[in-house]
Amino acid sequence: MEIFGVPSALLGSQLLVGLINGSFYAILSLGLAIIFGLLNIINFTHGAQYMMGAFVAWIALNKLGINYWVALLLAPLAVGALGVLIERTMLRKLYKLDHLYGLLLTFGLALIFEGIFRDQYGISGQSYPVPELLQGGVNLGFMFLPIYRGWVVVAALTVCFATWFIIEKTKLGAYLRAGTENPQMVQALGINVPLLITFTYGFGVALAAFAGVLAAPIYQVSPLMGSNLIIVVFAVVVIGGMGSIMGSILTGIGLGLIEGLTRVFYPEASAVVVFVIMVIVLLVRPAGLFGKA
Repeated sequence: MEIFGVPSALLGSQLLVGLINGSFYAILSLGLAIIFGLLNIINFTHGAQYMMGAFVAWIALNKLGINYWVALLLAPLAVGALGVLIERTMLRKLYKLDHLYGLLLTFGLALIFEGIFRDQYGISGQSYPVPELLQGGVNLGFMFLPIYRGWVVVAALTVCFATWFIIEKTKLGAYLRAGTENPQMVQALGINVPLLITFTYGFGVALAAFAGVLAAPIYQVSPLMGSNLIIVVFAVVVIGGMGSIMGSILTGIGLGLIEGLTRVFYPEASAVVVFVIMVIVLLVRPAGLFGKA
């Protein structure tokens, strides 16, 4: 069967790839949006933290014998703890300064982390096996769906929408938003605002590490995996609106699907379609599709 002259199996497989990429765009841009929207920091270390999440899972499996399911919890905790250390010792001094200072600091940290892992493991990449429970696939009739890739989409979107719900619909989320808009008032209510801000940054970093563990069985675990992705993720955040939680999720998924369709109908443009859309959105709506002016 053909759709618009394209075999349905090819179209379905590229849409699946687009949905998987979109899931990673969504969860990574969500972490960036949380950190920028609540802390006003442009976290260029995000790609390196995504890479470190994948490496924590790989090291845990190959050196310590810790399986995928434990690593899915361990890596976000370990990398999130590193994020807490970075926030308390470095970023806290920059909150009242221009965005450029935070950008330069996090960009420098990203280069340092990438250099350390490149020196230890090279750039060729390490393979990470698909967990036994998620091996194999399902024949949908028009295409073959690998179970693990379906799991990645479900897990990433579940985490994304659960995070949105916590920030937008719960008392904890209200404290987070109030603590960044009017910290003196929230402090007067007896809430430890600096600790709240530290937790927020650590949680945004943990999301990146969680995405890294999900990515490990699909992509090669490499020191360059974060730097190859972070520019696209920043474009997603800009299109959705800097600091918009739901905007990051929906834009990430949508752009992943558009990227997949572009690979089918005009492959030459697949690498730049996200940036073309970003330019158009900035010209028409500078605050982004879901952002506030």
